[in-house]
Amino acid sequence: MPQGPGTFITFEGIDGSGKSTQARRLAASLEAAGHDVLLTREPGGSRGAEEIRALVLEGDPDRWSPEAEILLFTAARRDHMEKTIWPALRAGRMVISDRFADSTRLYQGLSRGNLRALVDGLHEMMIGTEPDITFVIDMDPALGLARAKGRQTSEERFEDFGEELQRSMRAGFLDLARDHPERCIVIDGNRSEDEVATDVLAQALARLPEPVAGS
Repeated sequence: MPQGPGTFITFEGIDGSGKSTQARRLAASLEAAGHDVLLTREPGGSRGAEEIRALVLEGDPDRWSPEAEILLFTAARRDHMEKTIWPALRAGRMVISDRFADSTRLYQGLSRGNLRALVDGLHEMMIGTEPDITFVIDMDPALGLARAKGRQTSEERFEDFGEELQRSMRAGFLDLARDHPERCIVIDGNRSEDEVATDVLAQALARLPEPVAGS
């Protein structure tokens, strides 16, 4: 599936790692530098995907089987790609997404059963797009979980699985970064928000083309 001339950047990490904040800050900084930026999120980013988001992030931890979760996340991602991401990339825009397929590879593919092959197969068949750059915000799992639970929102289904899941996810994200050094950049999230943002922006600018004049 053609990705288009735009640049696709994703942020990954355990819950509470600060990736959502850093995605917003990078989008603002790149816009200020003259880039045409679209900030989005997963699950979500389109009307249909946002409706599925409530199904998978709210309610009892055991609400869905891992297989059902994979299908729901894939459906949300396909709608997100069709309605939001692919059109923006074809238009030459820079797309920054808070989470993408790497989260599904770990949360559904590894954490609740050995279903990685199913996740990868569905991704290849239904999505077929990988990011150009993935920032993995690395965070101590206990601190990240405390931050996430401190938000006190209704979207805490995965946080309710506890610290053991967060530790597994952290190890999984670091393994993924080692397996894909061509796109993954690990950022130390155990620092102040400003320090992390400065690091992310520097890494991004070193890899991105100059903005097109007049865009």
